[in-house]
Amino acid sequence: ELSVLCDADVALIVFSTKGKLFEYSTDSSMEKILERYERYSYAERQLIATDSELQGNWSLECPKLMARIEVLQRNIRQYMGQDLDPLSLRELQNLEQQLDSALKRIRTRKNQLMHESIAELQKKEKALQEQNNQLAKKIKENEKTVGENAQWQQPNQGHTSSSFMLAPALPPPSLQLPSLNIGDTFQARGVMNGDAGAQTRPSTNTLMPPWMLRHL
Repeated sequence: ELSVLCDADVALIVFSTKGKLFEYSTDSSMEKILERYERYSYAERQLIATDSELQGNWSLECPKLMARIEVLQRNIRQYMGQDLDPLSLRELQNLEQQLDSALKRIRTRKNQLMHESIAELQKKEKALQEQNNQLAKKIKENEKTVGENAQWQQPNQGHTSSSFMLAPALPPPSLQLPSLNIGDTFQARGVMNGDAGAQTRPSTNTLMPPWMLRHL
C-alpha cells in the first residue's frame, strides 16, 4: 500500500525472535534498494564529516589569524619608528631596506600620477589654445568687415554732402506788408514773384475814416 500510494520503492526486513529472516521489496530487487540506501547514506555521512572538519579548521585558523594580525601591527609600529629596541642589527638593516623599497614604490607611483596630470593639463591647454585662435580669427574677420563697410560708406557720404553744398539756395520771397500812417496816408507796396525786375505801383494817398482811428 505504501509503494502504491506514495509511488516509492519500499524494502522491508524483519527478523523473528527465533532469528528467521523475512524480507519484502517492491518491483525493484532488495539488492538495488540496499545499494541505493548505502550510496545516499554515505554521501550524507561525508557532508556531516566535511562540516565537522570545517568547524575544526575554523577553530584552528582563528589563532593563526590572530597571530598574523599581531605580526602586522608590530611591523606597522616598527615602520613608524616604534618598538625598535628589541631588534638586532640585521633586523634593523632589513627594516631599512624595506622602507627604502617602499619609498621607491611611492616615488614611482607619485611620478606616474604627476605625469598623467601634466599630460591631462597639456591636453586642456591645447584645446584652450585652439579655442583662443578661433576667437582671434573671428575678431579679425569682424574688424575687416567693419573697416570695409566704413570705407564703402565714406565716399557715399562725401558725394551726398557735396551735392548739398553745390545746390543753390533759393532766396525767400520778399513780402512787404503795407505801412499805415495815422492821420496821413495808406501806402502799400508789393513785390511780384517770378519777375526779373521789381515793379512798383504808384501809391495813392487817402484819408482814413474816423471809425478806423478808434480801433488803432
